[in-house]
Formats: sequence, structure tokens, C-alpha cells
Amino acid sequence: MIDNELNCLLDLDRETFHMERGFWVKFDVRQVESSRQIPHGIRYSASLHDSRNRRILGFDNAHGYDFGGRNRYRARKVTWDHIHREDRVEEYEFASAAQLLEDFWREAREIIDGGKNE
Repeated sequence: MIDNELNCLLDLDRETFHMERGFWVKFDVRQVESSRQIPHGIRYSASLHDSRNRRILGFDNAHGYDFGGRNRYRARKVTWDHIHREDRVEEYEFASAAQLLEDFWREAREIIDGGKNE
């Protein structure tokens, strides 16, 4: 059964929002078969772009990422959830659809309101 929070996220699929100062946000969201990499069964990408169409923030699980780098003792993250902050990639732990939206919009709003990356 799909809950209301998840429905809200799924309803954002293929939506684009034009924000102030030339920023824009795009969502791609769809339900998929649950797996080790996507245990919650939602493949998503939420991205913030600047007026030059550069992605400056992205929350997604479209691919795996090795956060261990050259450290052979650090295990590869099993789930694919992560954050792109310009050229950096950081781990993200998906807790719920509502938390994902809250986390994304909070960071996007900080960038838009803070005037970063104009």
C-alpha cells in the first residue's frame, strides 16, 4: 500500500518548478521493484539548477557510488541514495518520502535565498 507521503513524491514525477533569480528545480520519480540498492522501491532524482542550467544540488539514487575512495577498509555503501553538491558527492540515508522532500527543499532554499552559485 502506498501512503500519502509517497503519493506526494510520486506526483512530482517530471515536474519542473521555476524559482526566483533564475533557479529551477526538476523531479524525476517512479516506483520500481525493491532491491538491495533501492530498498524503499522509489527511484528518484530531485535537482536544483542555476540560471546557466548547471546542476548545483541533486538528491538521487540513479546509480551506486563508492564513498570509500582509496580506503580499502571502508565498505561500499549498499544503497544508492546520495547527494550531489556541485562537484562533490555525499552519502544520504533515505528515511521516508516526506523526509527526502524536506531535506531537498531545505537545502535548495538555502542556496536560492543565500545567493550561492549565481
